[in-house]
Amino acid sequence: MEYRKFHTGPLAVNTYLVYDETKEAFIVDPGGFSEKLCELAEEKGLHVGYILLTHGHGDHIGGIEAFRERYPDIQVVANIVEKEFLMNPTKNSSVLINGKPITVKCDRYVEDGETMRIGNMEIRFLLTPGHTPGGQAIVVGNVCFPGDTLFHGSIGRTDFPGGSYEEILKSLHDVLFLLPEDTVVEPGHMDGTTIGFEKRHNPFARM
Repeated sequence: MEYRKFHTGPLAVNTYLVYDETKEAFIVDPGGFSEKLCELAEEKGLHVGYILLTHGHGDHIGGIEAFRERYPDIQVVANIVEKEFLMNPTKNSSVLINGKPITVKCDRYVEDGETMRIGNMEIRFLLTPGHTPGGQAIVVGNVCFPGDTLFHGSIGRTDFPGGSYEEILKSLHDVLFLLPEDTVVEPGHMDGTTIGFEKRHNPFARM
């Protein structure tokens, strides 16, 4: 499994293109459209079949429509708890962030602990509420894409609609910190880290 990071959308979200030796690929959190991402996919001969969402905030979903136009058979996947959030521009803050209302109807909704296979990659979905009600971490091998639940040295905001400080701390301690310490963390913003580093150095690990 390999992946590349691209900064997309109005808030420079970390958007990831993930693929393996079978040439099957998926996108994580397209905050905006990226021609560079498409060029890389075409250069490597990848079939981009899925968009996997960690959560439904406007800065993470702004590129879905354009990618659907580029790849007509692409399927969008999110947690079932996030379904209403994705369909409500007020809750998903898309007007505030993108300057226009965005709604997303997914092709597939998953539940906590569910897995799916793309190429030879097994993807595991872990519900991590707190930043949004249906936020989820996407785990592939030893890499975790937690969206905005966990950052290098910090956690996501909880003052948006549907946010909960208590829930995000629970997600941190009872879900993400149970992953192996050598798990690579690739968040929705800023630099990557590891679970072990965050358990030892993240100030919210002691709360």
